[in-house]
Amino acid sequence: MTTTTHSKDIATRQRFAFGENWSNFLHTLDEERIMEADRSLKQMLEIESLKGKRFIDVGSGSGLFSLAARRLGAEVFSFDYDPQSVACTQELKHRFFPDDQAWVIEEGSALDNNYLAGLGQFDVVYSWGVLHHTGEMWQAIGNVSRLCKANSLLFIAIYNNMGGASQRWTKIKKTYCQLPQWGKVSFALMVMIPILVRSFMIYAIQGKGIEFFSEKYTYKTKSGMSWWYDQIDWIGGYPYEDAKPEEIFRFLYKKGFLLRNMTTCGGGIGCNQFVFQKDALVS
Repeated sequence: MTTTTHSKDIATRQRFAFGENWSNFLHTLDEERIMEADRSLKQMLEIESLKGKRFIDVGSGSGLFSLAARRLGAEVFSFDYDPQSVACTQELKHRFFPDDQAWVIEEGSALDNNYLAGLGQFDVVYSWGVLHHTGEMWQAIGNVSRLCKANSLLFIAIYNNMGGASQRWTKIKKTYCQLPQWGKVSFALMVMIPILVRSFMIYAIQGKGIEFFSEKYTYKTKSGMSWWYDQIDWIGGYPYEDAKPEEIFRFLYKKGFLLRNMTTCGGGIGCNQFVFQKDALVS
């Protein structure tokens, strides 16, 4: 998997330009979003510090969570398949940890076993909302699980399986990617507006119309993300796969992992988050 392969995927409209979206997101990044990313890591990993730990960010995207891990004291290794995402992560390092030898950033793929084999093993393997965009999700999950050493943590977020709705969203995402650039925003709005109107009506019926708008305004408090760029990521994010929580559990249990923490999206649109521990006692 190379830069040439990625460029070809984008040129033939077979893949969403995640890096371009992350580049736009960096313009909105502020200390509040960074602190929320810090909080999210501490909450899901159930830690207060990552000092003395090796942390790998598989599919680093904007670099926000690599930055959060570094601020929490970890030695960080970041990589992404998208060269623009690599550039975003490098930009964050330049802003906050210039010339830092404890934060390494490279271009690489979760599907490239030869590349992964040369990285060694880590105390925390993190891949949020990435592996379901590789086009080979189960292979990617299996690949990154081998980056874990005994008793290390694997923190992944995978899109929830919504049955028929998942199939419809696959078609929407593929259509978005196949559109010329000038048509993408219009298409995204066409998809987004009916959903927002329906959501607002539900809030309004419950007498919570103001809360609907305040939630969108304070969206970054969920995970440090920007609402608009997160929606574009969702609507255009192709390749796209998903899984039921129990499928993720069974797959990794067979590979020697025990579930330690989990947050679901309640059966709807979004990612289920899992923290597994590599248990040396499980064969």
